[in-house]
Amino acid sequence: MKNLILIAAPGAGKGTLSNDLTDKYNYAHISTGDLLREAASKGDELGNMIHEMQTKGELVPDEIVASALKNRLQEEDCNNGYILDGYPRTVKQAETYEEILKELNKDLGVVIVLDIEKEQLIKRITGRRLCHGCDAIYNIYDPKLTPKHEGICDKCGGELYQRSDDNLESLESRYNTYLEKTQPLIDYYSKKNCLYRVDSSLGKEHTLEQVEDLLNKLGDNVD
Repeated sequence: MKNLILIAAPGAGKGTLSNDLTDKYNYAHISTGDLLREAASKGDELGNMIHEMQTKGELVPDEIVASALKNRLQEEDCNNGYILDGYPRTVKQAETYEEILKELNKDLGVVIVLDIEKEQLIKRITGRRLCHGCDAIYNIYDPKLTPKHEGICDKCGGELYQRSDDNLESLESRYNTYLEKTQPLIDYYSKKNCLYRVDSSLGKEHTLEQVEDLLNKLGDNVD
């Protein structure tokens, strides 16, 4: 399986796609947040350093993130292919990642950008509702995801709520940061001829189908 890097604006469906690919094809799913939490829990020298920084509310430096990532990529489940979710975020991190790949004799694989219009992102984010009881996800602007009874989960009857950061102001800030930080990364991978785009505006099934078609065309045989 080809290794994947996913690039997407907040709400574009990166997490959902990662979970679908992991469930269906047994990819290892590596997110930087989970990676650092896992490393911090190990109690070794690197883990203790990360734990101390997180406790103090400090940002973990790039070189420490890279070290934790390098350790993770050497675990057996990554041999079948893995998905990088949230890394790299900058060109500098991308260059460091390629140095790691050379050391580990691993391929860069494929970089996939999930394209979606901003107006649809607004509806996805501000309309999202979560269940306190079972974590089911709904959306008041999507007929397919609207609960049968307002504010009540169809699956368990639990109360639905809106995350505090699922608002227009927060989205604007996150979206602008994405544009500012990510465009140089998209340009970087475009020049390497390993970047592909899929339309994530039509729902998770359509997004997954596009990625499967892409990987098949690239010789990954994921049927």
